[in-house]
Amino acid sequence: MPFCLLTCLPSSAQTASSLYQPGVTSEGATYFLPKTGIQITVQVEKSSYTPGEYCKYAERYLRIKGVSPDPSVSYRITEIRQGAVAVADTTKGYTVKFDAKTSATNVRLSDDGILLAINAEPKRHERPQPFVAAPRPAAINPRQYMSEEILAAGSTAKMAELTAQDIYEIRESRNLLVRGQADNMPKDGEQLRLMLSQLDLQDRAMTSLFTGTTEKDTTEHTFVIIPDRDITNEVVFRFSQRIGLVDNDDLAGVPYYISIKDLKTVPAPDPVDSKKKNKQVNGIYVNIPGRLRASISNTKEVLLTSEFPAGQFGNVELLSGALFNKRYTTHLWLNPLSGAVDRLEAEQPK
Repeated sequence: MPFCLLTCLPSSAQTASSLYQPGVTSEGATYFLPKTGIQITVQVEKSSYTPGEYCKYAERYLRIKGVSPDPSVSYRITEIRQGAVAVADTTKGYTVKFDAKTSATNVRLSDDGILLAINAEPKRHERPQPFVAAPRPAAINPRQYMSEEILAAGSTAKMAELTAQDIYEIRESRNLLVRGQADNMPKDGEQLRLMLSQLDLQDRAMTSLFTGTTEKDTTEHTFVIIPDRDITNEVVFRFSQRIGLVDNDDLAGVPYYISIKDLKTVPAPDPVDSKKKNKQVNGIYVNIPGRLRASISNTKEVLLTSEFPAGQFGNVELLSGALFNKRYTTHLWLNPLSGAVDRLEAEQPK
């Protein structure tokens, strides 16, 4: 939306941020600067074990030890990662009033009112793709590979014995094909690959009658921490190998912590003169972000550590309204995560 600029005022209602609504109107634009949140993403794999029909014969006929006859469910964390996200800082809300003496201006805001650009297309911030679990492989019915003799057997023990014999025959056929000693060798490599693949499928299906099957499902969980101060070992989540993710106060789970440190890379701001605090000024406010260090740990070790820019640990700077007078068309791009100036271009009229 093109319009004329530009008197920029700090919000007089910063202590009541719910009354300070960002957006663009015919009279001006109201915007926030961002602060940094830390997004922790946890992927959890659930394994569900179902014992096979012949599980108690696994050691006798296939020499496989330790096969459990009881169903079970277990969980494990497969990945933890962290990244920065921008959150509107309602303590840094400002109003730009339109002024006919300034050049035509286009203010671009994010959906939650964060200033992104002026007279320019905002810088694109690639958001992480939503997690999509891999499709579960189709279940294999081992009975479709059973011979008539197995199905006609009078007891489970006899069926297990005959099934084991078939498994050994399948493995012998596969070995002969691999060695090139089979009576009917395939004509080409593709046919050999298909035959070996089919034998492997039969072997897995019939062996599962002894060893059981394990189905795996992966879910992704996200937590966002928005720090305004240093944090030491704050519990983000708890995890149990038997239950999975549990509430922070559930002692059945092992705690995972986050620690955040203000690296103090930006000097503290000068005290604001009370006489100038509410004085009308021209310009655009931007962040001079500091940096923070975020670490994720459990009770044994630090798992990962990263550093990010953080507007809440820095200062605010005023870009003079003179940059937006009629002699120039000024293009301003702000970093969508930190609110710092990414680019500033002044274009003289032709």
